[in-house]
Parts: sequence; C-alpha cells; structure tokens
Amino acid sequence: MKRPWLAPLIPLYQAGLAWRNLRLQRGTEPVRRLQWPVIGIGNLSTGGSGKTPFAIALAKLLVARGFHVDVLSRGYGRASRQPSKVDPSGIAEQFGDEPLLIARTAGVPVYVAPQRYDAGVLAEAAANLNQNEDTPKVHVLDDGFQHRQLRRDVDILLLNREDWKDTLLPAGNLREPLHAAMRADVLAIPADDAALERELAVWGWQGQVWRLRRYMEIPSVDGLAFAFCGIARPEQFFTGLTNAGLKVAAHKSFRDHYDYTKQVAEWLLEQARSVGARALVTTEKDAVRMGRLASLFPNDLPLTIARLRIEIEDESAAIDWIAARLASASAPSAL
Repeated sequence: MKRPWLAPLIPLYQAGLAWRNLRLQRGTEPVRRLQWPVIGIGNLSTGGSGKTPFAIALAKLLVARGFHVDVLSRGYGRASRQPSKVDPSGIAEQFGDEPLLIARTAGVPVYVAPQRYDAGVLAEAAANLNQNEDTPKVHVLDDGFQHRQLRRDVDILLLNREDWKDTLLPAGNLREPLHAAMRADVLAIPADDAALERELAVWGWQGQVWRLRRYMEIPSVDGLAFAFCGIARPEQFFTGLTNAGLKVAAHKSFRDHYDYTKQVAEWLLEQARSVGARALVTTEKDAVRMGRLASLFPNDLPLTIARLRIEIEDESAAIDWIAARLASASAPSAL
C-alpha cells in the first residue's frame, strides 16, 4: 500500500539511511564474518516478494549439490532474543513464522537470533560436531539484504515490477532506494517480465540475472472457498487463487505476521458459512501462525493451504555459478 500523503517525510527517512551507510563505511557499525560462506537473500521492499519460498528452493538445490546448508533468520515476532535452533514441531511464538516454515519444508537446520552472526556461530558450533570436514558448508541468510552487519559472499536480491516503480518509506514500501540494488551479485526477477530485464540493462545492471517462476499449489475445494491471509501483499495471494481457478466467494486480509486468536478463528468460520463456502484457504505462513487453532476448523468446513513454490529457470547453471563463487571465496589467498 502506498501512502503519498507521507511523501514530505521521505527526506527524514533518507537521512537515516545515509547516517547508517556512514556508520558502516567508518566501521562504527562493525561488519563481522562467519567461518563459512554466506548467501544473502533479500529484497528492497517491506515484503511480499517471495523471499521465504525462494530461500527454501535454494536450500534444497544446494543440498542436492552436496552442500551442508543451514538458514539464518531474525525470527520476527518471537518471544525470546536468545540465539536458538528452530524446532520444526514448535510454534511461531518461539521461533517466528517464517523460520518455522523453512524448518518444516526445506529439510535443513534453521537458526534464529536478532543478530544473524550469533545464529551463525551457533550453527557452526553444532555442525562442527557432526559434519565431515570435507563437506562444503554454507549459510543462507533469509531476508538479509539490509542486515549488513554480517558479511556475505553472495547477495541475491529479489526484484519485481512493483518494487521497480515504488518509492521509499514511509510514502512507499521501499526500505532502500533502487540504486542499493547495485550491492547485489544477482538480481532475481519474474520470468514473465522480459521488459524488466531490458530496463535493468539500460539502467546499468551488468551482473547475474536469474528468472524465477512462481506457482501456487491450490487445494481442491468442492464448491466455494473463503480466503484469508496476513502477508505483506495479500492481493497477490487472492489473485493467484482466482487465476488458478479457485472459486473465492469472499476474502479477508490481516496485517503481516498477524497473531490469530480463537475469537478470530471463530469469526472466520462464521464469515465462511455466511457466504456458503465449503472450505477456508490460506497461506503456509498463516497456517504456521494459526498453530493449534487449526483444530477449530471442522471437517465440513476445513482449513486448507495454498502453497507458493518458486523455481529458478536453468537452475543447474545458477547453482554452478553459486558453487564457483563460493569456491573462489573460500580459496586461500596467494602469498
């Protein structure tokens, strides 16, 4: 959502960004390095670009290539600030919804801490006890483009048309201006937006461009569905459902990382019944946040999940490039 009436406040936000950049340049905000290489995944906007499903897809591809992979995350909204390994059977309040989703679906360990360096130290200590020394190791930093206190060996920035045309907070949704994309090593863009790739070339981008294909695994619903979600760009979710052929009778959006309660779950059931829905459908992240509340949904009006999946076009070439880059980063310097 854009807020043009807040445009006069953009210079204040820009001043804050400039001050932080100065601190990083002068070393007053230190940048630390972990023992293993780090692949950062992020975007410029406040959310909705598919970072989490992309992190899951990349982690699986790296594992298939023979890497030991873990994911480092902030754990937004978790109760504790202590570094912790995510227990896939835990709840969102313990670890955050996105780290919990990654731990359940990526098949790799996930570590959370406000400072991702601390999460990485914990991850390396745990893996050093159990892993073969010859196994190549890598951290995947989820939502880390702005977390510049941790040095990365590869930065992958997800960029779409909405970000390309957006403005800075608080009037728009960009956390950083577009020129910050030049810090990235890879720009990952929608595969169906060839015009954006051409515009990036004209703009001056000379680095890697990966094309991403997004698709939704839609649950089977015999009749009408009531959709709801608490994500950054809910319209993408609702449009994806209807484009996939789901008959959505009505929908409801909540703020990102919404904390569901029993009362809200009961209200959702009432709304679904009022429009003649045969099922409710939500995102994987919202289902994680629902936790045990999912048991409130009866068999005749079940809670179903639409799963977002992301694939990299020519994924073999992309992972070849990553492997070569990481090998170069970990090679000893010549004397």
